[in-house]
Amino acid sequence: MWPCLLLALALLGSVPASYPAPRQPPGVPAGDTTQLHYAVVKKLRTYSGAQRYCQDVYRGRLASVHSAARNQELQKLARTYHITISPWIGAVTSRRAGQWESYWEDSSPWNYANWAPTHPFHIVTTCTTLSVRDGLWRSRFCFQLRPFICQY
Repeated sequence: MWPCLLLALALLGSVPASYPAPRQPPGVPAGDTTQLHYAVVKKLRTYSGAQRYCQDVYRGRLASVHSAARNQELQKLARTYHITISPWIGAVTSRRAGQWESYWEDSSPWNYANWAPTHPFHIVTTCTTLSVRDGLWRSRFCFQLRPFICQY
């Protein structure tokens, strides 16, 4: 009976416990196996319309940016689509508990920023664009129609 069981397990593709774990992709924190993908959408949407589009079409969010390298990557990606209007990314600046603060809509940590001089605005709630020209971020009124970058 044992030889039959071993043969059945071998045919089913069982793997011994000593088999090495899959390698972690470079740049991904240990334990996080999710790889982010990005899509530049040329359709013009308001910030909230862009958020809905990313969620409905990609099951994702507007892109959050956590490093200079990622910022440059997204800038180059947007350029390849020949976009002339700076696209939305997933940051908002608003007044919270009496203080102005910027935050990522996906609730990820605010650990990197690349604001243009005089930005972000601290007058009203604003949404954020990534310049395809210089890679700097700028505050814009959220009702403007713009292309956008989704992450999923």
